[in-house]
Amino acid sequence: MPSDAKILIVDDHEETLYALESALAPLGYRLARATSGDEALKQVLRGQVGLLLLDVRMPGVSGLDVVRYMRRVEQTQNIPVILLTGFGADQELTATAYGLGVADLVLKPTDPWVLRTKVRYLYDAYQRQRALEEEVRALRALVKGPADAPEPRRRPALPHPDTRLPPQRDSPAAKNRT
Repeated sequence: MPSDAKILIVDDHEETLYALESALAPLGYRLARATSGDEALKQVLRGQVGLLLLDVRMPGVSGLDVVRYMRRVEQTQNIPVILLTGFGADQELTATAYGLGVADLVLKPTDPWVLRTKVRYLYDAYQRQRALEEEVRALRALVKGPADAPEPRRRPALPHPDTRLPPQRDSPAAKNRT
């Protein structure tokens, strides 16, 4: 994942999108927006999303539905998600959200400083993870070599030394024989 991956902000209210974008702008990351769960899924599946800020309750496809789908698709299952709710967190929502592997559940309105701190940490951690995965893939390719490369010729192993050789003249065993 390139370092230019964007943070996708998803909410069905325009004023909330604007407030979240304003809070995150000082971080300098690329930001994108979506106003529905369907639109969010389309952007996530296109790639280049490094973090998702996702409203829980939206008409049609809810935030929880988006997370459920993302966790079933290999390319999106590790993208960190911060769920946002303006209705207060109840135990059922909290258990469901964390059971789906969301990184955090944040109440709206959010403290911009706290939100920036969480976003910076999760986004940067995800980028480091992706960079390490790329490095591991590159190293495996180097070790494995090209798939169409001929198998290297192996030299025959040296014959096993014969332990029944007579002792040398100057060895203590030879002197004991005489």
